[in-house]
Amino acid sequence: MTTAGGSLASSPHSPTETSDSQAHPHSFSSSFASDRTSQLPRSQTLLPTIPVAAETATMTTSPRTILFVTGNANKLKEVRAILLSSTQHTENANPAATPSFSVESQDLDVPEVQGTTEEVAKAKCKAAAEIVGGPCITEDTALAFEALGGLPGPYIKYFLKAVGLEGLNNMLAGFPSKRATAICTFAYSAGPGTEPLIFEGRTEGKIVQARGPTHFGWDPVFEPDEGEGKTYAEMDGVAKNKISHRYRALDKLRKYLLE
Repeated sequence: MTTAGGSLASSPHSPTETSDSQAHPHSFSSSFASDRTSQLPRSQTLLPTIPVAAETATMTTSPRTILFVTGNANKLKEVRAILLSSTQHTENANPAATPSFSVESQDLDVPEVQGTTEEVAKAKCKAAAEIVGGPCITEDTALAFEALGGLPGPYIKYFLKAVGLEGLNNMLAGFPSKRATAICTFAYSAGPGTEPLIFEGRTEGKIVQARGPTHFGWDPVFEPDEGEGKTYAEMDGVAKNKISHRYRALDKLRKYLLE
């Protein structure tokens, strides 16, 4: 991959995640964070990195940095927590003897296209890789209402901003089905000019009247089937991160990066 201090090691394999193409594993250099920071324009700031334990004891002991393109502090916090939790609970993992992922965040103004969740994710990740000049990951979420044929889908944040939590419920007034699917799509680019790989996670549930804290998007109106009657917002972070759409997508990405 093309980035200061970066390195790329690959061997052919077929990723287990949802993807339209074959992929090759990539390792991130421990010097990526410091080199990338020195090259950024002053208008672009990076949030602090937090080490996340990896699982493969045979790899180098230098931390590997993942550049996550997001300006959402709640997403960043959840991604770091999921990575740490999933690596600690992996069979035969030995965190004390293994390297770390450190998740670095950069907020970019990336144009968003219209299309399917996969088309939106790939376009966003391609644009981000061109801007940062190196490897990066992006994330998009969607909330698909069964009664509306999959809408709002990847445009949920615009619907939420326009009509609010109550409005999301009102959209389903008169429809017998309140079923919904929460979808998370992570896209990984090895750098400018490369085709992003897609890692998707889904969690089934239903839309309910808002319950719980309202600081994290549409969490208060989504009650997952595996949530024991609680909305995402009512669940504690540890419980949510075991069943969430974000966890399922990110765990596929994590496994790919460690192969």
